[in-house]
Amino acid sequence: MRIYRQALFLIFTLIIVIEARAQPIRSIDSLPGEDPLIKDTIAPKREFRGVWIATVENIDWPSKPGLGTDEQKQEMVDRLTIHQRQGINAVMFQIRPAADAFYAKSREPWSKWLTGKQGKAPDPAYDPLEFAINEAHKRGMELHAWFNPYRGTNDGKFSLLAPSHITRIKPEWFFTYGGIKHFNPGIPEVRDYIVKVFLDVVDNYDIDGVHMDDYFYPYPIDGQHINDAQTFATYGDGYDDIKDWRRHNVDTLIKMLSDSIHKHKPHIKFGISPFGIWANTYQNSEGSETHGGSSYYETFADSRKWVKEGWVDYINPQLYWPIDNPSAAFNKLLDWWSDNTYGRHLYIGMAAYRINERKVNKFKNPAQMPDQIKYLRKNPRVQGSVYFSSKSLLNNPLGFSDSLKQTYYNHPSLPPVMLWLDSIPPNPPINFTATAGVKGVELKWATPPLAKDLEPVYGYVVYRFNGNEKVNLNDPKYILHIQYNTSTFFIDASVKKGKTYLYVVTAIDRLKNESEPSPTVAATPK
Repeated sequence: MRIYRQALFLIFTLIIVIEARAQPIRSIDSLPGEDPLIKDTIAPKREFRGVWIATVENIDWPSKPGLGTDEQKQEMVDRLTIHQRQGINAVMFQIRPAADAFYAKSREPWSKWLTGKQGKAPDPAYDPLEFAINEAHKRGMELHAWFNPYRGTNDGKFSLLAPSHITRIKPEWFFTYGGIKHFNPGIPEVRDYIVKVFLDVVDNYDIDGVHMDDYFYPYPIDGQHINDAQTFATYGDGYDDIKDWRRHNVDTLIKMLSDSIHKHKPHIKFGISPFGIWANTYQNSEGSETHGGSSYYETFADSRKWVKEGWVDYINPQLYWPIDNPSAAFNKLLDWWSDNTYGRHLYIGMAAYRINERKVNKFKNPAQMPDQIKYLRKNPRVQGSVYFSSKSLLNNPLGFSDSLKQTYYNHPSLPPVMLWLDSIPPNPPINFTATAGVKGVELKWATPPLAKDLEPVYGYVVYRFNGNEKVNLNDPKYILHIQYNTSTFFIDASVKKGKTYLYVVTAIDRLKNESEPSPTVAATPK
């Protein structure tokens, strides 16, 4: 959603701004006596730590189209395992990049970036989305299904489209802009169709979230015009300005999706990752102190409204600029978004792919991205980060991924709770025991009775303390194990003989509300 639109976006942004738009896309003072560095690096117990896994143009996965099923699976397993070790607790997996599918239960054809030819199924057959969900959950990671709603194609090779592709079945639903086909958001049937596509996944897969990126109406290209005048004439009653009508069309889809997703599965989170600038102050007095392209005016995406109206559970703006950038500063934009969260979650889109970039000196500085983490953690209205993209974190540019693993994400973290979706925690586990065994300390417990909302337990968190330590469940360094399954048995194989340990276990529900702790039990391996 970012690198593959670089050329197009550069044309647009260079007209508006100089340095900041050269990219395709996105306090609390220390207490007396505190070391500011230590304070800034302490990882919170609850933090969203996401990464985008892009499939369009094979940016991240699979490494190339047409890999065998076993190779695809192994690549996904290896990728998720590394991200787990880096401290990542959520993945945004791109499953519909261009009216195609990386999942079996779809009304749209298989993606060419999966098998090499659009419409061709994996051989041997398997379901990449189902596989990724299971592997993510095994590692204590959420999986958010990432859709591109309006892109019909990503290139002009229309002759290679499958006969079942929607551009062939319903050509009147599309306009061509920038050499590619786009769904026309002004057609009501288009919006109905897109909602059905999303609900295919909501209804049939155990996803944790539905995620959209920044593509709504196409980013402007000099000399080109969106061919929707006739659609406006047909459906634009009540609007004098076609731009206001276009924003209304996008708003309508967002509201439809929000209502439908939460009606079908109330626990599924709905989030959007818009372009980092909603509007500039020179365009709108309520905008940010920036000078760049904006989602409100360029792509007719009123992302601030979606948060204000409560249509999204989280907003994930792509803040792909350095701190104190003169045209679009990471810190100024973060502050602006934090003042416009309206009680919803704010996750910051981070430009891992720009680390060590030649043309921007600040991204050559190994401290730039860590400083961004420190800055966002000082703001209580920011609940986490999402990095673009998976490949960049795997490549460990300037040692950044090492710093995540060793410093910033060195302890496990639970995703932040969304009390507007669910505020009732499970009951605590019962009959908790710890027994020293041959392989380590064997922990057993029983499933607690249902909570008052009758929601079953989704998983458990195991805490471990040294025998002389105070039990403190607010400090993530004591989290030994997070599991997204209902097993009531765990072996702590990392113990030392003769040392006494204290254990506590809690239950979590689907939205990661956490129960009161079990009684504390002690064990001393012999």
